[in-house]
Amino acid sequence: MPAFRQVESPFAMYAVIATGGKQVRVTEGQQVHVELLGAEQGATVNFTPVLVVDGDTVLATPTQLAGTKVSGRIVGSAAGPKIDGFTYKRRTNQRRRYGHRQHYQVVEITSIAKG
Repeated sequence: MPAFRQVESPFAMYAVIATGGKQVRVTEGQQVHVELLGAEQGATVNFTPVLVVDGDTVLATPTQLAGTKVSGRIVGSAAGPKIDGFTYKRRTNQRRRYGHRQHYQVVEITSIAKG
């Protein structure tokens, strides 16, 4: 039996926010991983929307987005996958191992308000 994914209503309100140099599509109640914001757990944060869609209404220009606001609450923190790397140069005894694991904050979107 194939796994079915829940399809969102085409008339649901969603927004595209800019945070950490990236753009993320969000809806109310959704939890997203964003770059570290420098706020503690439980704090309320506001994001700048790039696009807001409410059914057939699309707000995209800076004048249309002037009063819109996307707010969320920091729920916790998370870590991305571990990245392991290895560089070497042959015949010179030059080798280097390195690793990295990106840290994120988990934000629950509480409201998308049109202006």
